[in-house]
Amino acid sequence: MKRSLIRLAVCSSLAFVAGLVPAVAQAQATGSSASSSAAAPAHKTATASTATHTDPALLHPATLKAQAPAEYDVKFVTTAGDFVVHVKRDSAPIGADRFWNLVKHGYFNNAAFFRVVPGFVVQFGLSANPAVNKAWEKANLQDDPVKESNHIGTLTFATAGANTRTTQLFINLAENPRLDQMGFAPFGTITSGMDVVQKIYAAYGETPDQNEITEKGKPYLDKNFPKLDVIKATIITSPVQTAAPVHHSTTAPAAKKPAAAAAPSNQ
Repeated sequence: MKRSLIRLAVCSSLAFVAGLVPAVAQAQATGSSASSSAAAPAHKTATASTATHTDPALLHPATLKAQAPAEYDVKFVTTAGDFVVHVKRDSAPIGADRFWNLVKHGYFNNAAFFRVVPGFVVQFGLSANPAVNKAWEKANLQDDPVKESNHIGTLTFATAGANTRTTQLFINLAENPRLDQMGFAPFGTITSGMDVVQKIYAAYGETPDQNEITEKGKPYLDKNFPKLDVIKATIITSPVQTAAPVHHSTTAPAAKKPAAAAAPSNQ
């Protein structure tokens, strides 16, 4: 599947981009630049990701087309701590809808923060389950117009070019306005727990191979990068959900920093 990393196709002359854009494993393999918040409310919701198997709906991306509320909050429960992201659908409607559907069906459960570039971004969005990665490989989204800037703490989909967003996202760890000009459209903002985001394990940098993660999932990371922080659960905390809890995957089944930072990419 497309490695939703943060790849920004940029000229080598744009040296400043090097520190801005996450590189994808596949891009590195080919020698090209690429790349691819705290306490939650006490409400019980339909999106608590604590079940023990993959929601079958995740194997059928075409069926997950629900429209998100105008605004909603998602609590991330991670091995580094908890943080909350507030989403405003109007900021990037297509991306906000995709994120809503992924969270509701537990896509991010057990997924790792596989690429961390301090002072730039932290990237995630490859499923722990290879079958799910395969299913979403070609579930591309049309681009959203960029209405918000990539400020520190904003959540944005990675892209590999025009209309290629799938499931990979990044959180800006710094002010990255250059990404605005490259078409990266933020749709959410960390409202609590940014200190947690800033301390997500970063020692592996960009070395985890995204192709390997995509094809082998969690076992590959557990064996080779055991200290990576992981998303244990994602919970929609507002608006309060009333549907029955959905099952989320715990099945085992995001690159070396480029000379010039590559932009968020999903290939």
